[in-house]
Amino acid sequence: MLGEYLPILLFLVVSTVIGVVLLAVGYLAGPRATSSDAKLSAYECGFEAFDDARMQFDIRYYLIAIQFIIFDLEIIFIVPWATVFRDLGLLGLIEMGIFAGMLLIGFIYVWKKGALEWE
Repeated sequence: MLGEYLPILLFLVVSTVIGVVLLAVGYLAGPRATSSDAKLSAYECGFEAFDDARMQFDIRYYLIAIQFIIFDLEIIFIVPWATVFRDLGLLGLIEMGIFAGMLLIGFIYVWKKGALEWE
């Protein structure tokens, strides 16, 4: 009975060896860069991380993030809907129209705030 599990054990051993070898080769053959304060600092929002928390910043960064989330949600829901569109009928079409309309309102909001205009 244990002979049936031999291919799985062999697969685990080979994959572990390949993973360790690849990590070792990358560590040994990879470039050795010197660290600097600029490389070690956290970069999150497009401005200095260690500045005053009450400083003014451009709102367009967050508006683009909202826009990305809106279109990401749209794709997540529209692709499965399109696969079963014929089974849903008219009610499914109306519901997706309402959903796409709400996303369009979000897009218009971002557009009116000027997030699509770069200087």
